[in-house]
This record gives sequence, structure tokens and C-alpha cells, in this order.
Amino acid sequence: MVLTAGAYPTTESGQRDQRLEGLAQRVRPVTLAREQLLPVPGALEPLLPDGGLRRGGTVVVDGSLALALALVAGASAAGSWVVAVGMPDLGVVAAAEAGIVLDRLALVPGVSAAVLGTVVAALLDAIDVVLVRPPARLPAAVARRLAARARERRSVLLPVGGSWPIAPDLRLAVTASRWEGLGQGSGRLEARKVEVVAAGRGAAVLERRATLWLPSPDAAAEGGKPRHDRYVRAVEEATDGRVIRPWRGREVETMTASRGRLLQPV
Repeated sequence: MVLTAGAYPTTESGQRDQRLEGLAQRVRPVTLAREQLLPVPGALEPLLPDGGLRRGGTVVVDGSLALALALVAGASAAGSWVVAVGMPDLGVVAAAEAGIVLDRLALVPGVSAAVLGTVVAALLDAIDVVLVRPPARLPAAVARRLAARARERRSVLLPVGGSWPIAPDLRLAVTASRWEGLGQGSGRLEARKVEVVAAGRGAAVLERRATLWLPSPDAAAEGGKPRHDRYVRAVEEATDGRVIRPWRGREVETMTASRGRLLQPV
């Protein structure tokens, strides 16, 4: 058997051999499914249809920078670079507390709306995970170009906030939040219990929900699990009678039975 320039198996006479071509197709190296995923903390895996961040995908996080940092911390700990664009309020201490490795974190805080698309496109060419806070009126055409660039370069594009103008592959939203630790005029904030809902397209079309500690009470504990798995973890106790209205990929209102009022997304 010989291989032509086009990598088709042929016979000695130069004719394509169908049997050999079929064999070549079967033994051709393939990309394993796990190589297409970037890891996330264990508590977030049930919210993602693949159990991780799929390379080439666009994942929107509505309203919670803490959730966005937690979502990318597993990839950072595994060796990926992360860049945050247009987030001047993002502190490195908060990133480190979430488990992001600061040696592989780049910050591009001041980016005007006029050049944001160009900057993000260039970063997608070289960095695994690109966090971006898009301006309020980002043109849909720019968003589509960035999503296409992420698919082409096998990077993960992660817009933060509700102003992403096109449908993402997946959207996560914090629908309710409650801090723990404060008493009657005393105490300190120790942990936050949040409810997260996720839905999107394709395999993510079915809505998923989780009640999480973000951050968890033992986020700062030494030893044991990696920091990103301590920072966010599942809440195993009951949710105190809280009822969540159906999510439509937009804002979600949550009714707390004990208080009898609506909680807006945070």
C-alpha cells in the first residue's frame, strides 16, 4: 500500500483501494471527548451538559462575577490561561480566592466599545478562556463574529452580564442569594447560599438547577480539596421552601415563602 499526497490508500497501479481506505479511516487518530473540555469545580459539573466547559463554546453568566470566576477556576488550576477584558472592578484577591492561578491570569481593564471586538478576537487566538464584560449596546454582528472566532480557535468565550445580544450555547444565572453569618447586630459574612439555573441550546436545552455555597463556609480552609473545589460546593440541605419560577433565559424572579416577596437576580 502507498499513500498519495492526498493521503488516500492506493494499489500498486495507482487505483484507490476501498478496503484499505476504510481501514485507514478506522485507525486514523481521533480527538478524545475529554480533550474538548476544560474542567470546572465539581459542584458546577451538574449544571453543564458535558460536565465541563466545551472548547469553542460561548457561555454567558448573568449578573454574578463570583460565579464566572468559579466557573473558570478549574481550567486555570489545570494549566489554562484566563484573561478578563473590560472588568476594572475585578480584583486579583477575589480571583485568587476563587482558585484562579494568578500566574496565568491577564487583566485588560480599560477597553473602549469601539475596539472591544478586535481586542477580544485577538485574545481568543491565544488564550483558552476569555472573560469579557460587553458594553450595553454591543452590536449583534460583533457578538456573532466573536462566537465564531471562539469556535474556530477552540477557546471558551465567557461574557459576564445580561447584555450579550445573541443566544449563547449556555447561560447561567444566579436567581437568589443569601449571605450567612450575621446575627442580630453582630457576626460577620461567612458564606453565601445561591441558586443557579442553567439552560441553552442543543444538549443544554433542558434546564438545570443547583443550590450552591458561593463562597462556601470552608473556602479558606487549608489542605483537603483544591481551592476552587472549596470555594464553590453543593448545598445538601433543604432550600427553606423557596420556589423558583420557570426560567426563560432572561431575568428570573424567585419567591421566598418565609418573606413573601420577590428577589431579583444578583
